[in-house]
Amino acid sequence: MLTAQDKQLLLRVAREAVTAAAHGRRYEAPAPETEALKQKRGAFVTLKIREQLRGCIGYTEELYPLIQTVALAGQAAAARDPRFPPVEPGELEQIQIEISALTPLRQIDNVDEIVVGEHGLVMRQGGYSGLLLPQVATEWGWDRDEFLAQTCRKAGLPPDAWRHGAEIYIFSAEVFGEEAD
Repeated sequence: MLTAQDKQLLLRVAREAVTAAAHGRRYEAPAPETEALKQKRGAFVTLKIREQLRGCIGYTEELYPLIQTVALAGQAAAARDPRFPPVEPGELEQIQIEISALTPLRQIDNVDEIVVGEHGLVMRQGGYSGLLLPQVATEWGWDRDEFLAQTCRKAGLPPDAWRHGAEIYIFSAEVFGEEAD
């Protein structure tokens, strides 16, 4: 679990990374100050403007200390989300940042293990892969079957691929963000 101070620092790091990306600069995360920030964890950084998605990229693997994962994801969400053009400096004041710090992925065989609103999903099959964060299902009011179908679609698979051999992984996330003005 992250402390309030850890979360504030991670939000500051994400904001600085997004700002650097919008100005075409690289950003180097500061050294982790706490054990929680030193832990290698996956994380996603979500950017929104007026509640509309503006970018979201992250890492599921535990490759880097959490503080570095957040910095890398923030830069990528601002500059390399293929669904959106790169964030412009003039947009920075409007951008709200949300961070999802992930637990490790765990493969499941029984979809009854999925708790909507608590678990995120990864679907993999035949070189295709798609991920939806835990908060997506609740934001859209999906039940478990719809969440599974939408994760399949995100992976570029048929919506019922989860019934036909796709690997299903679950994870949890500590989700926190900047307060709306």
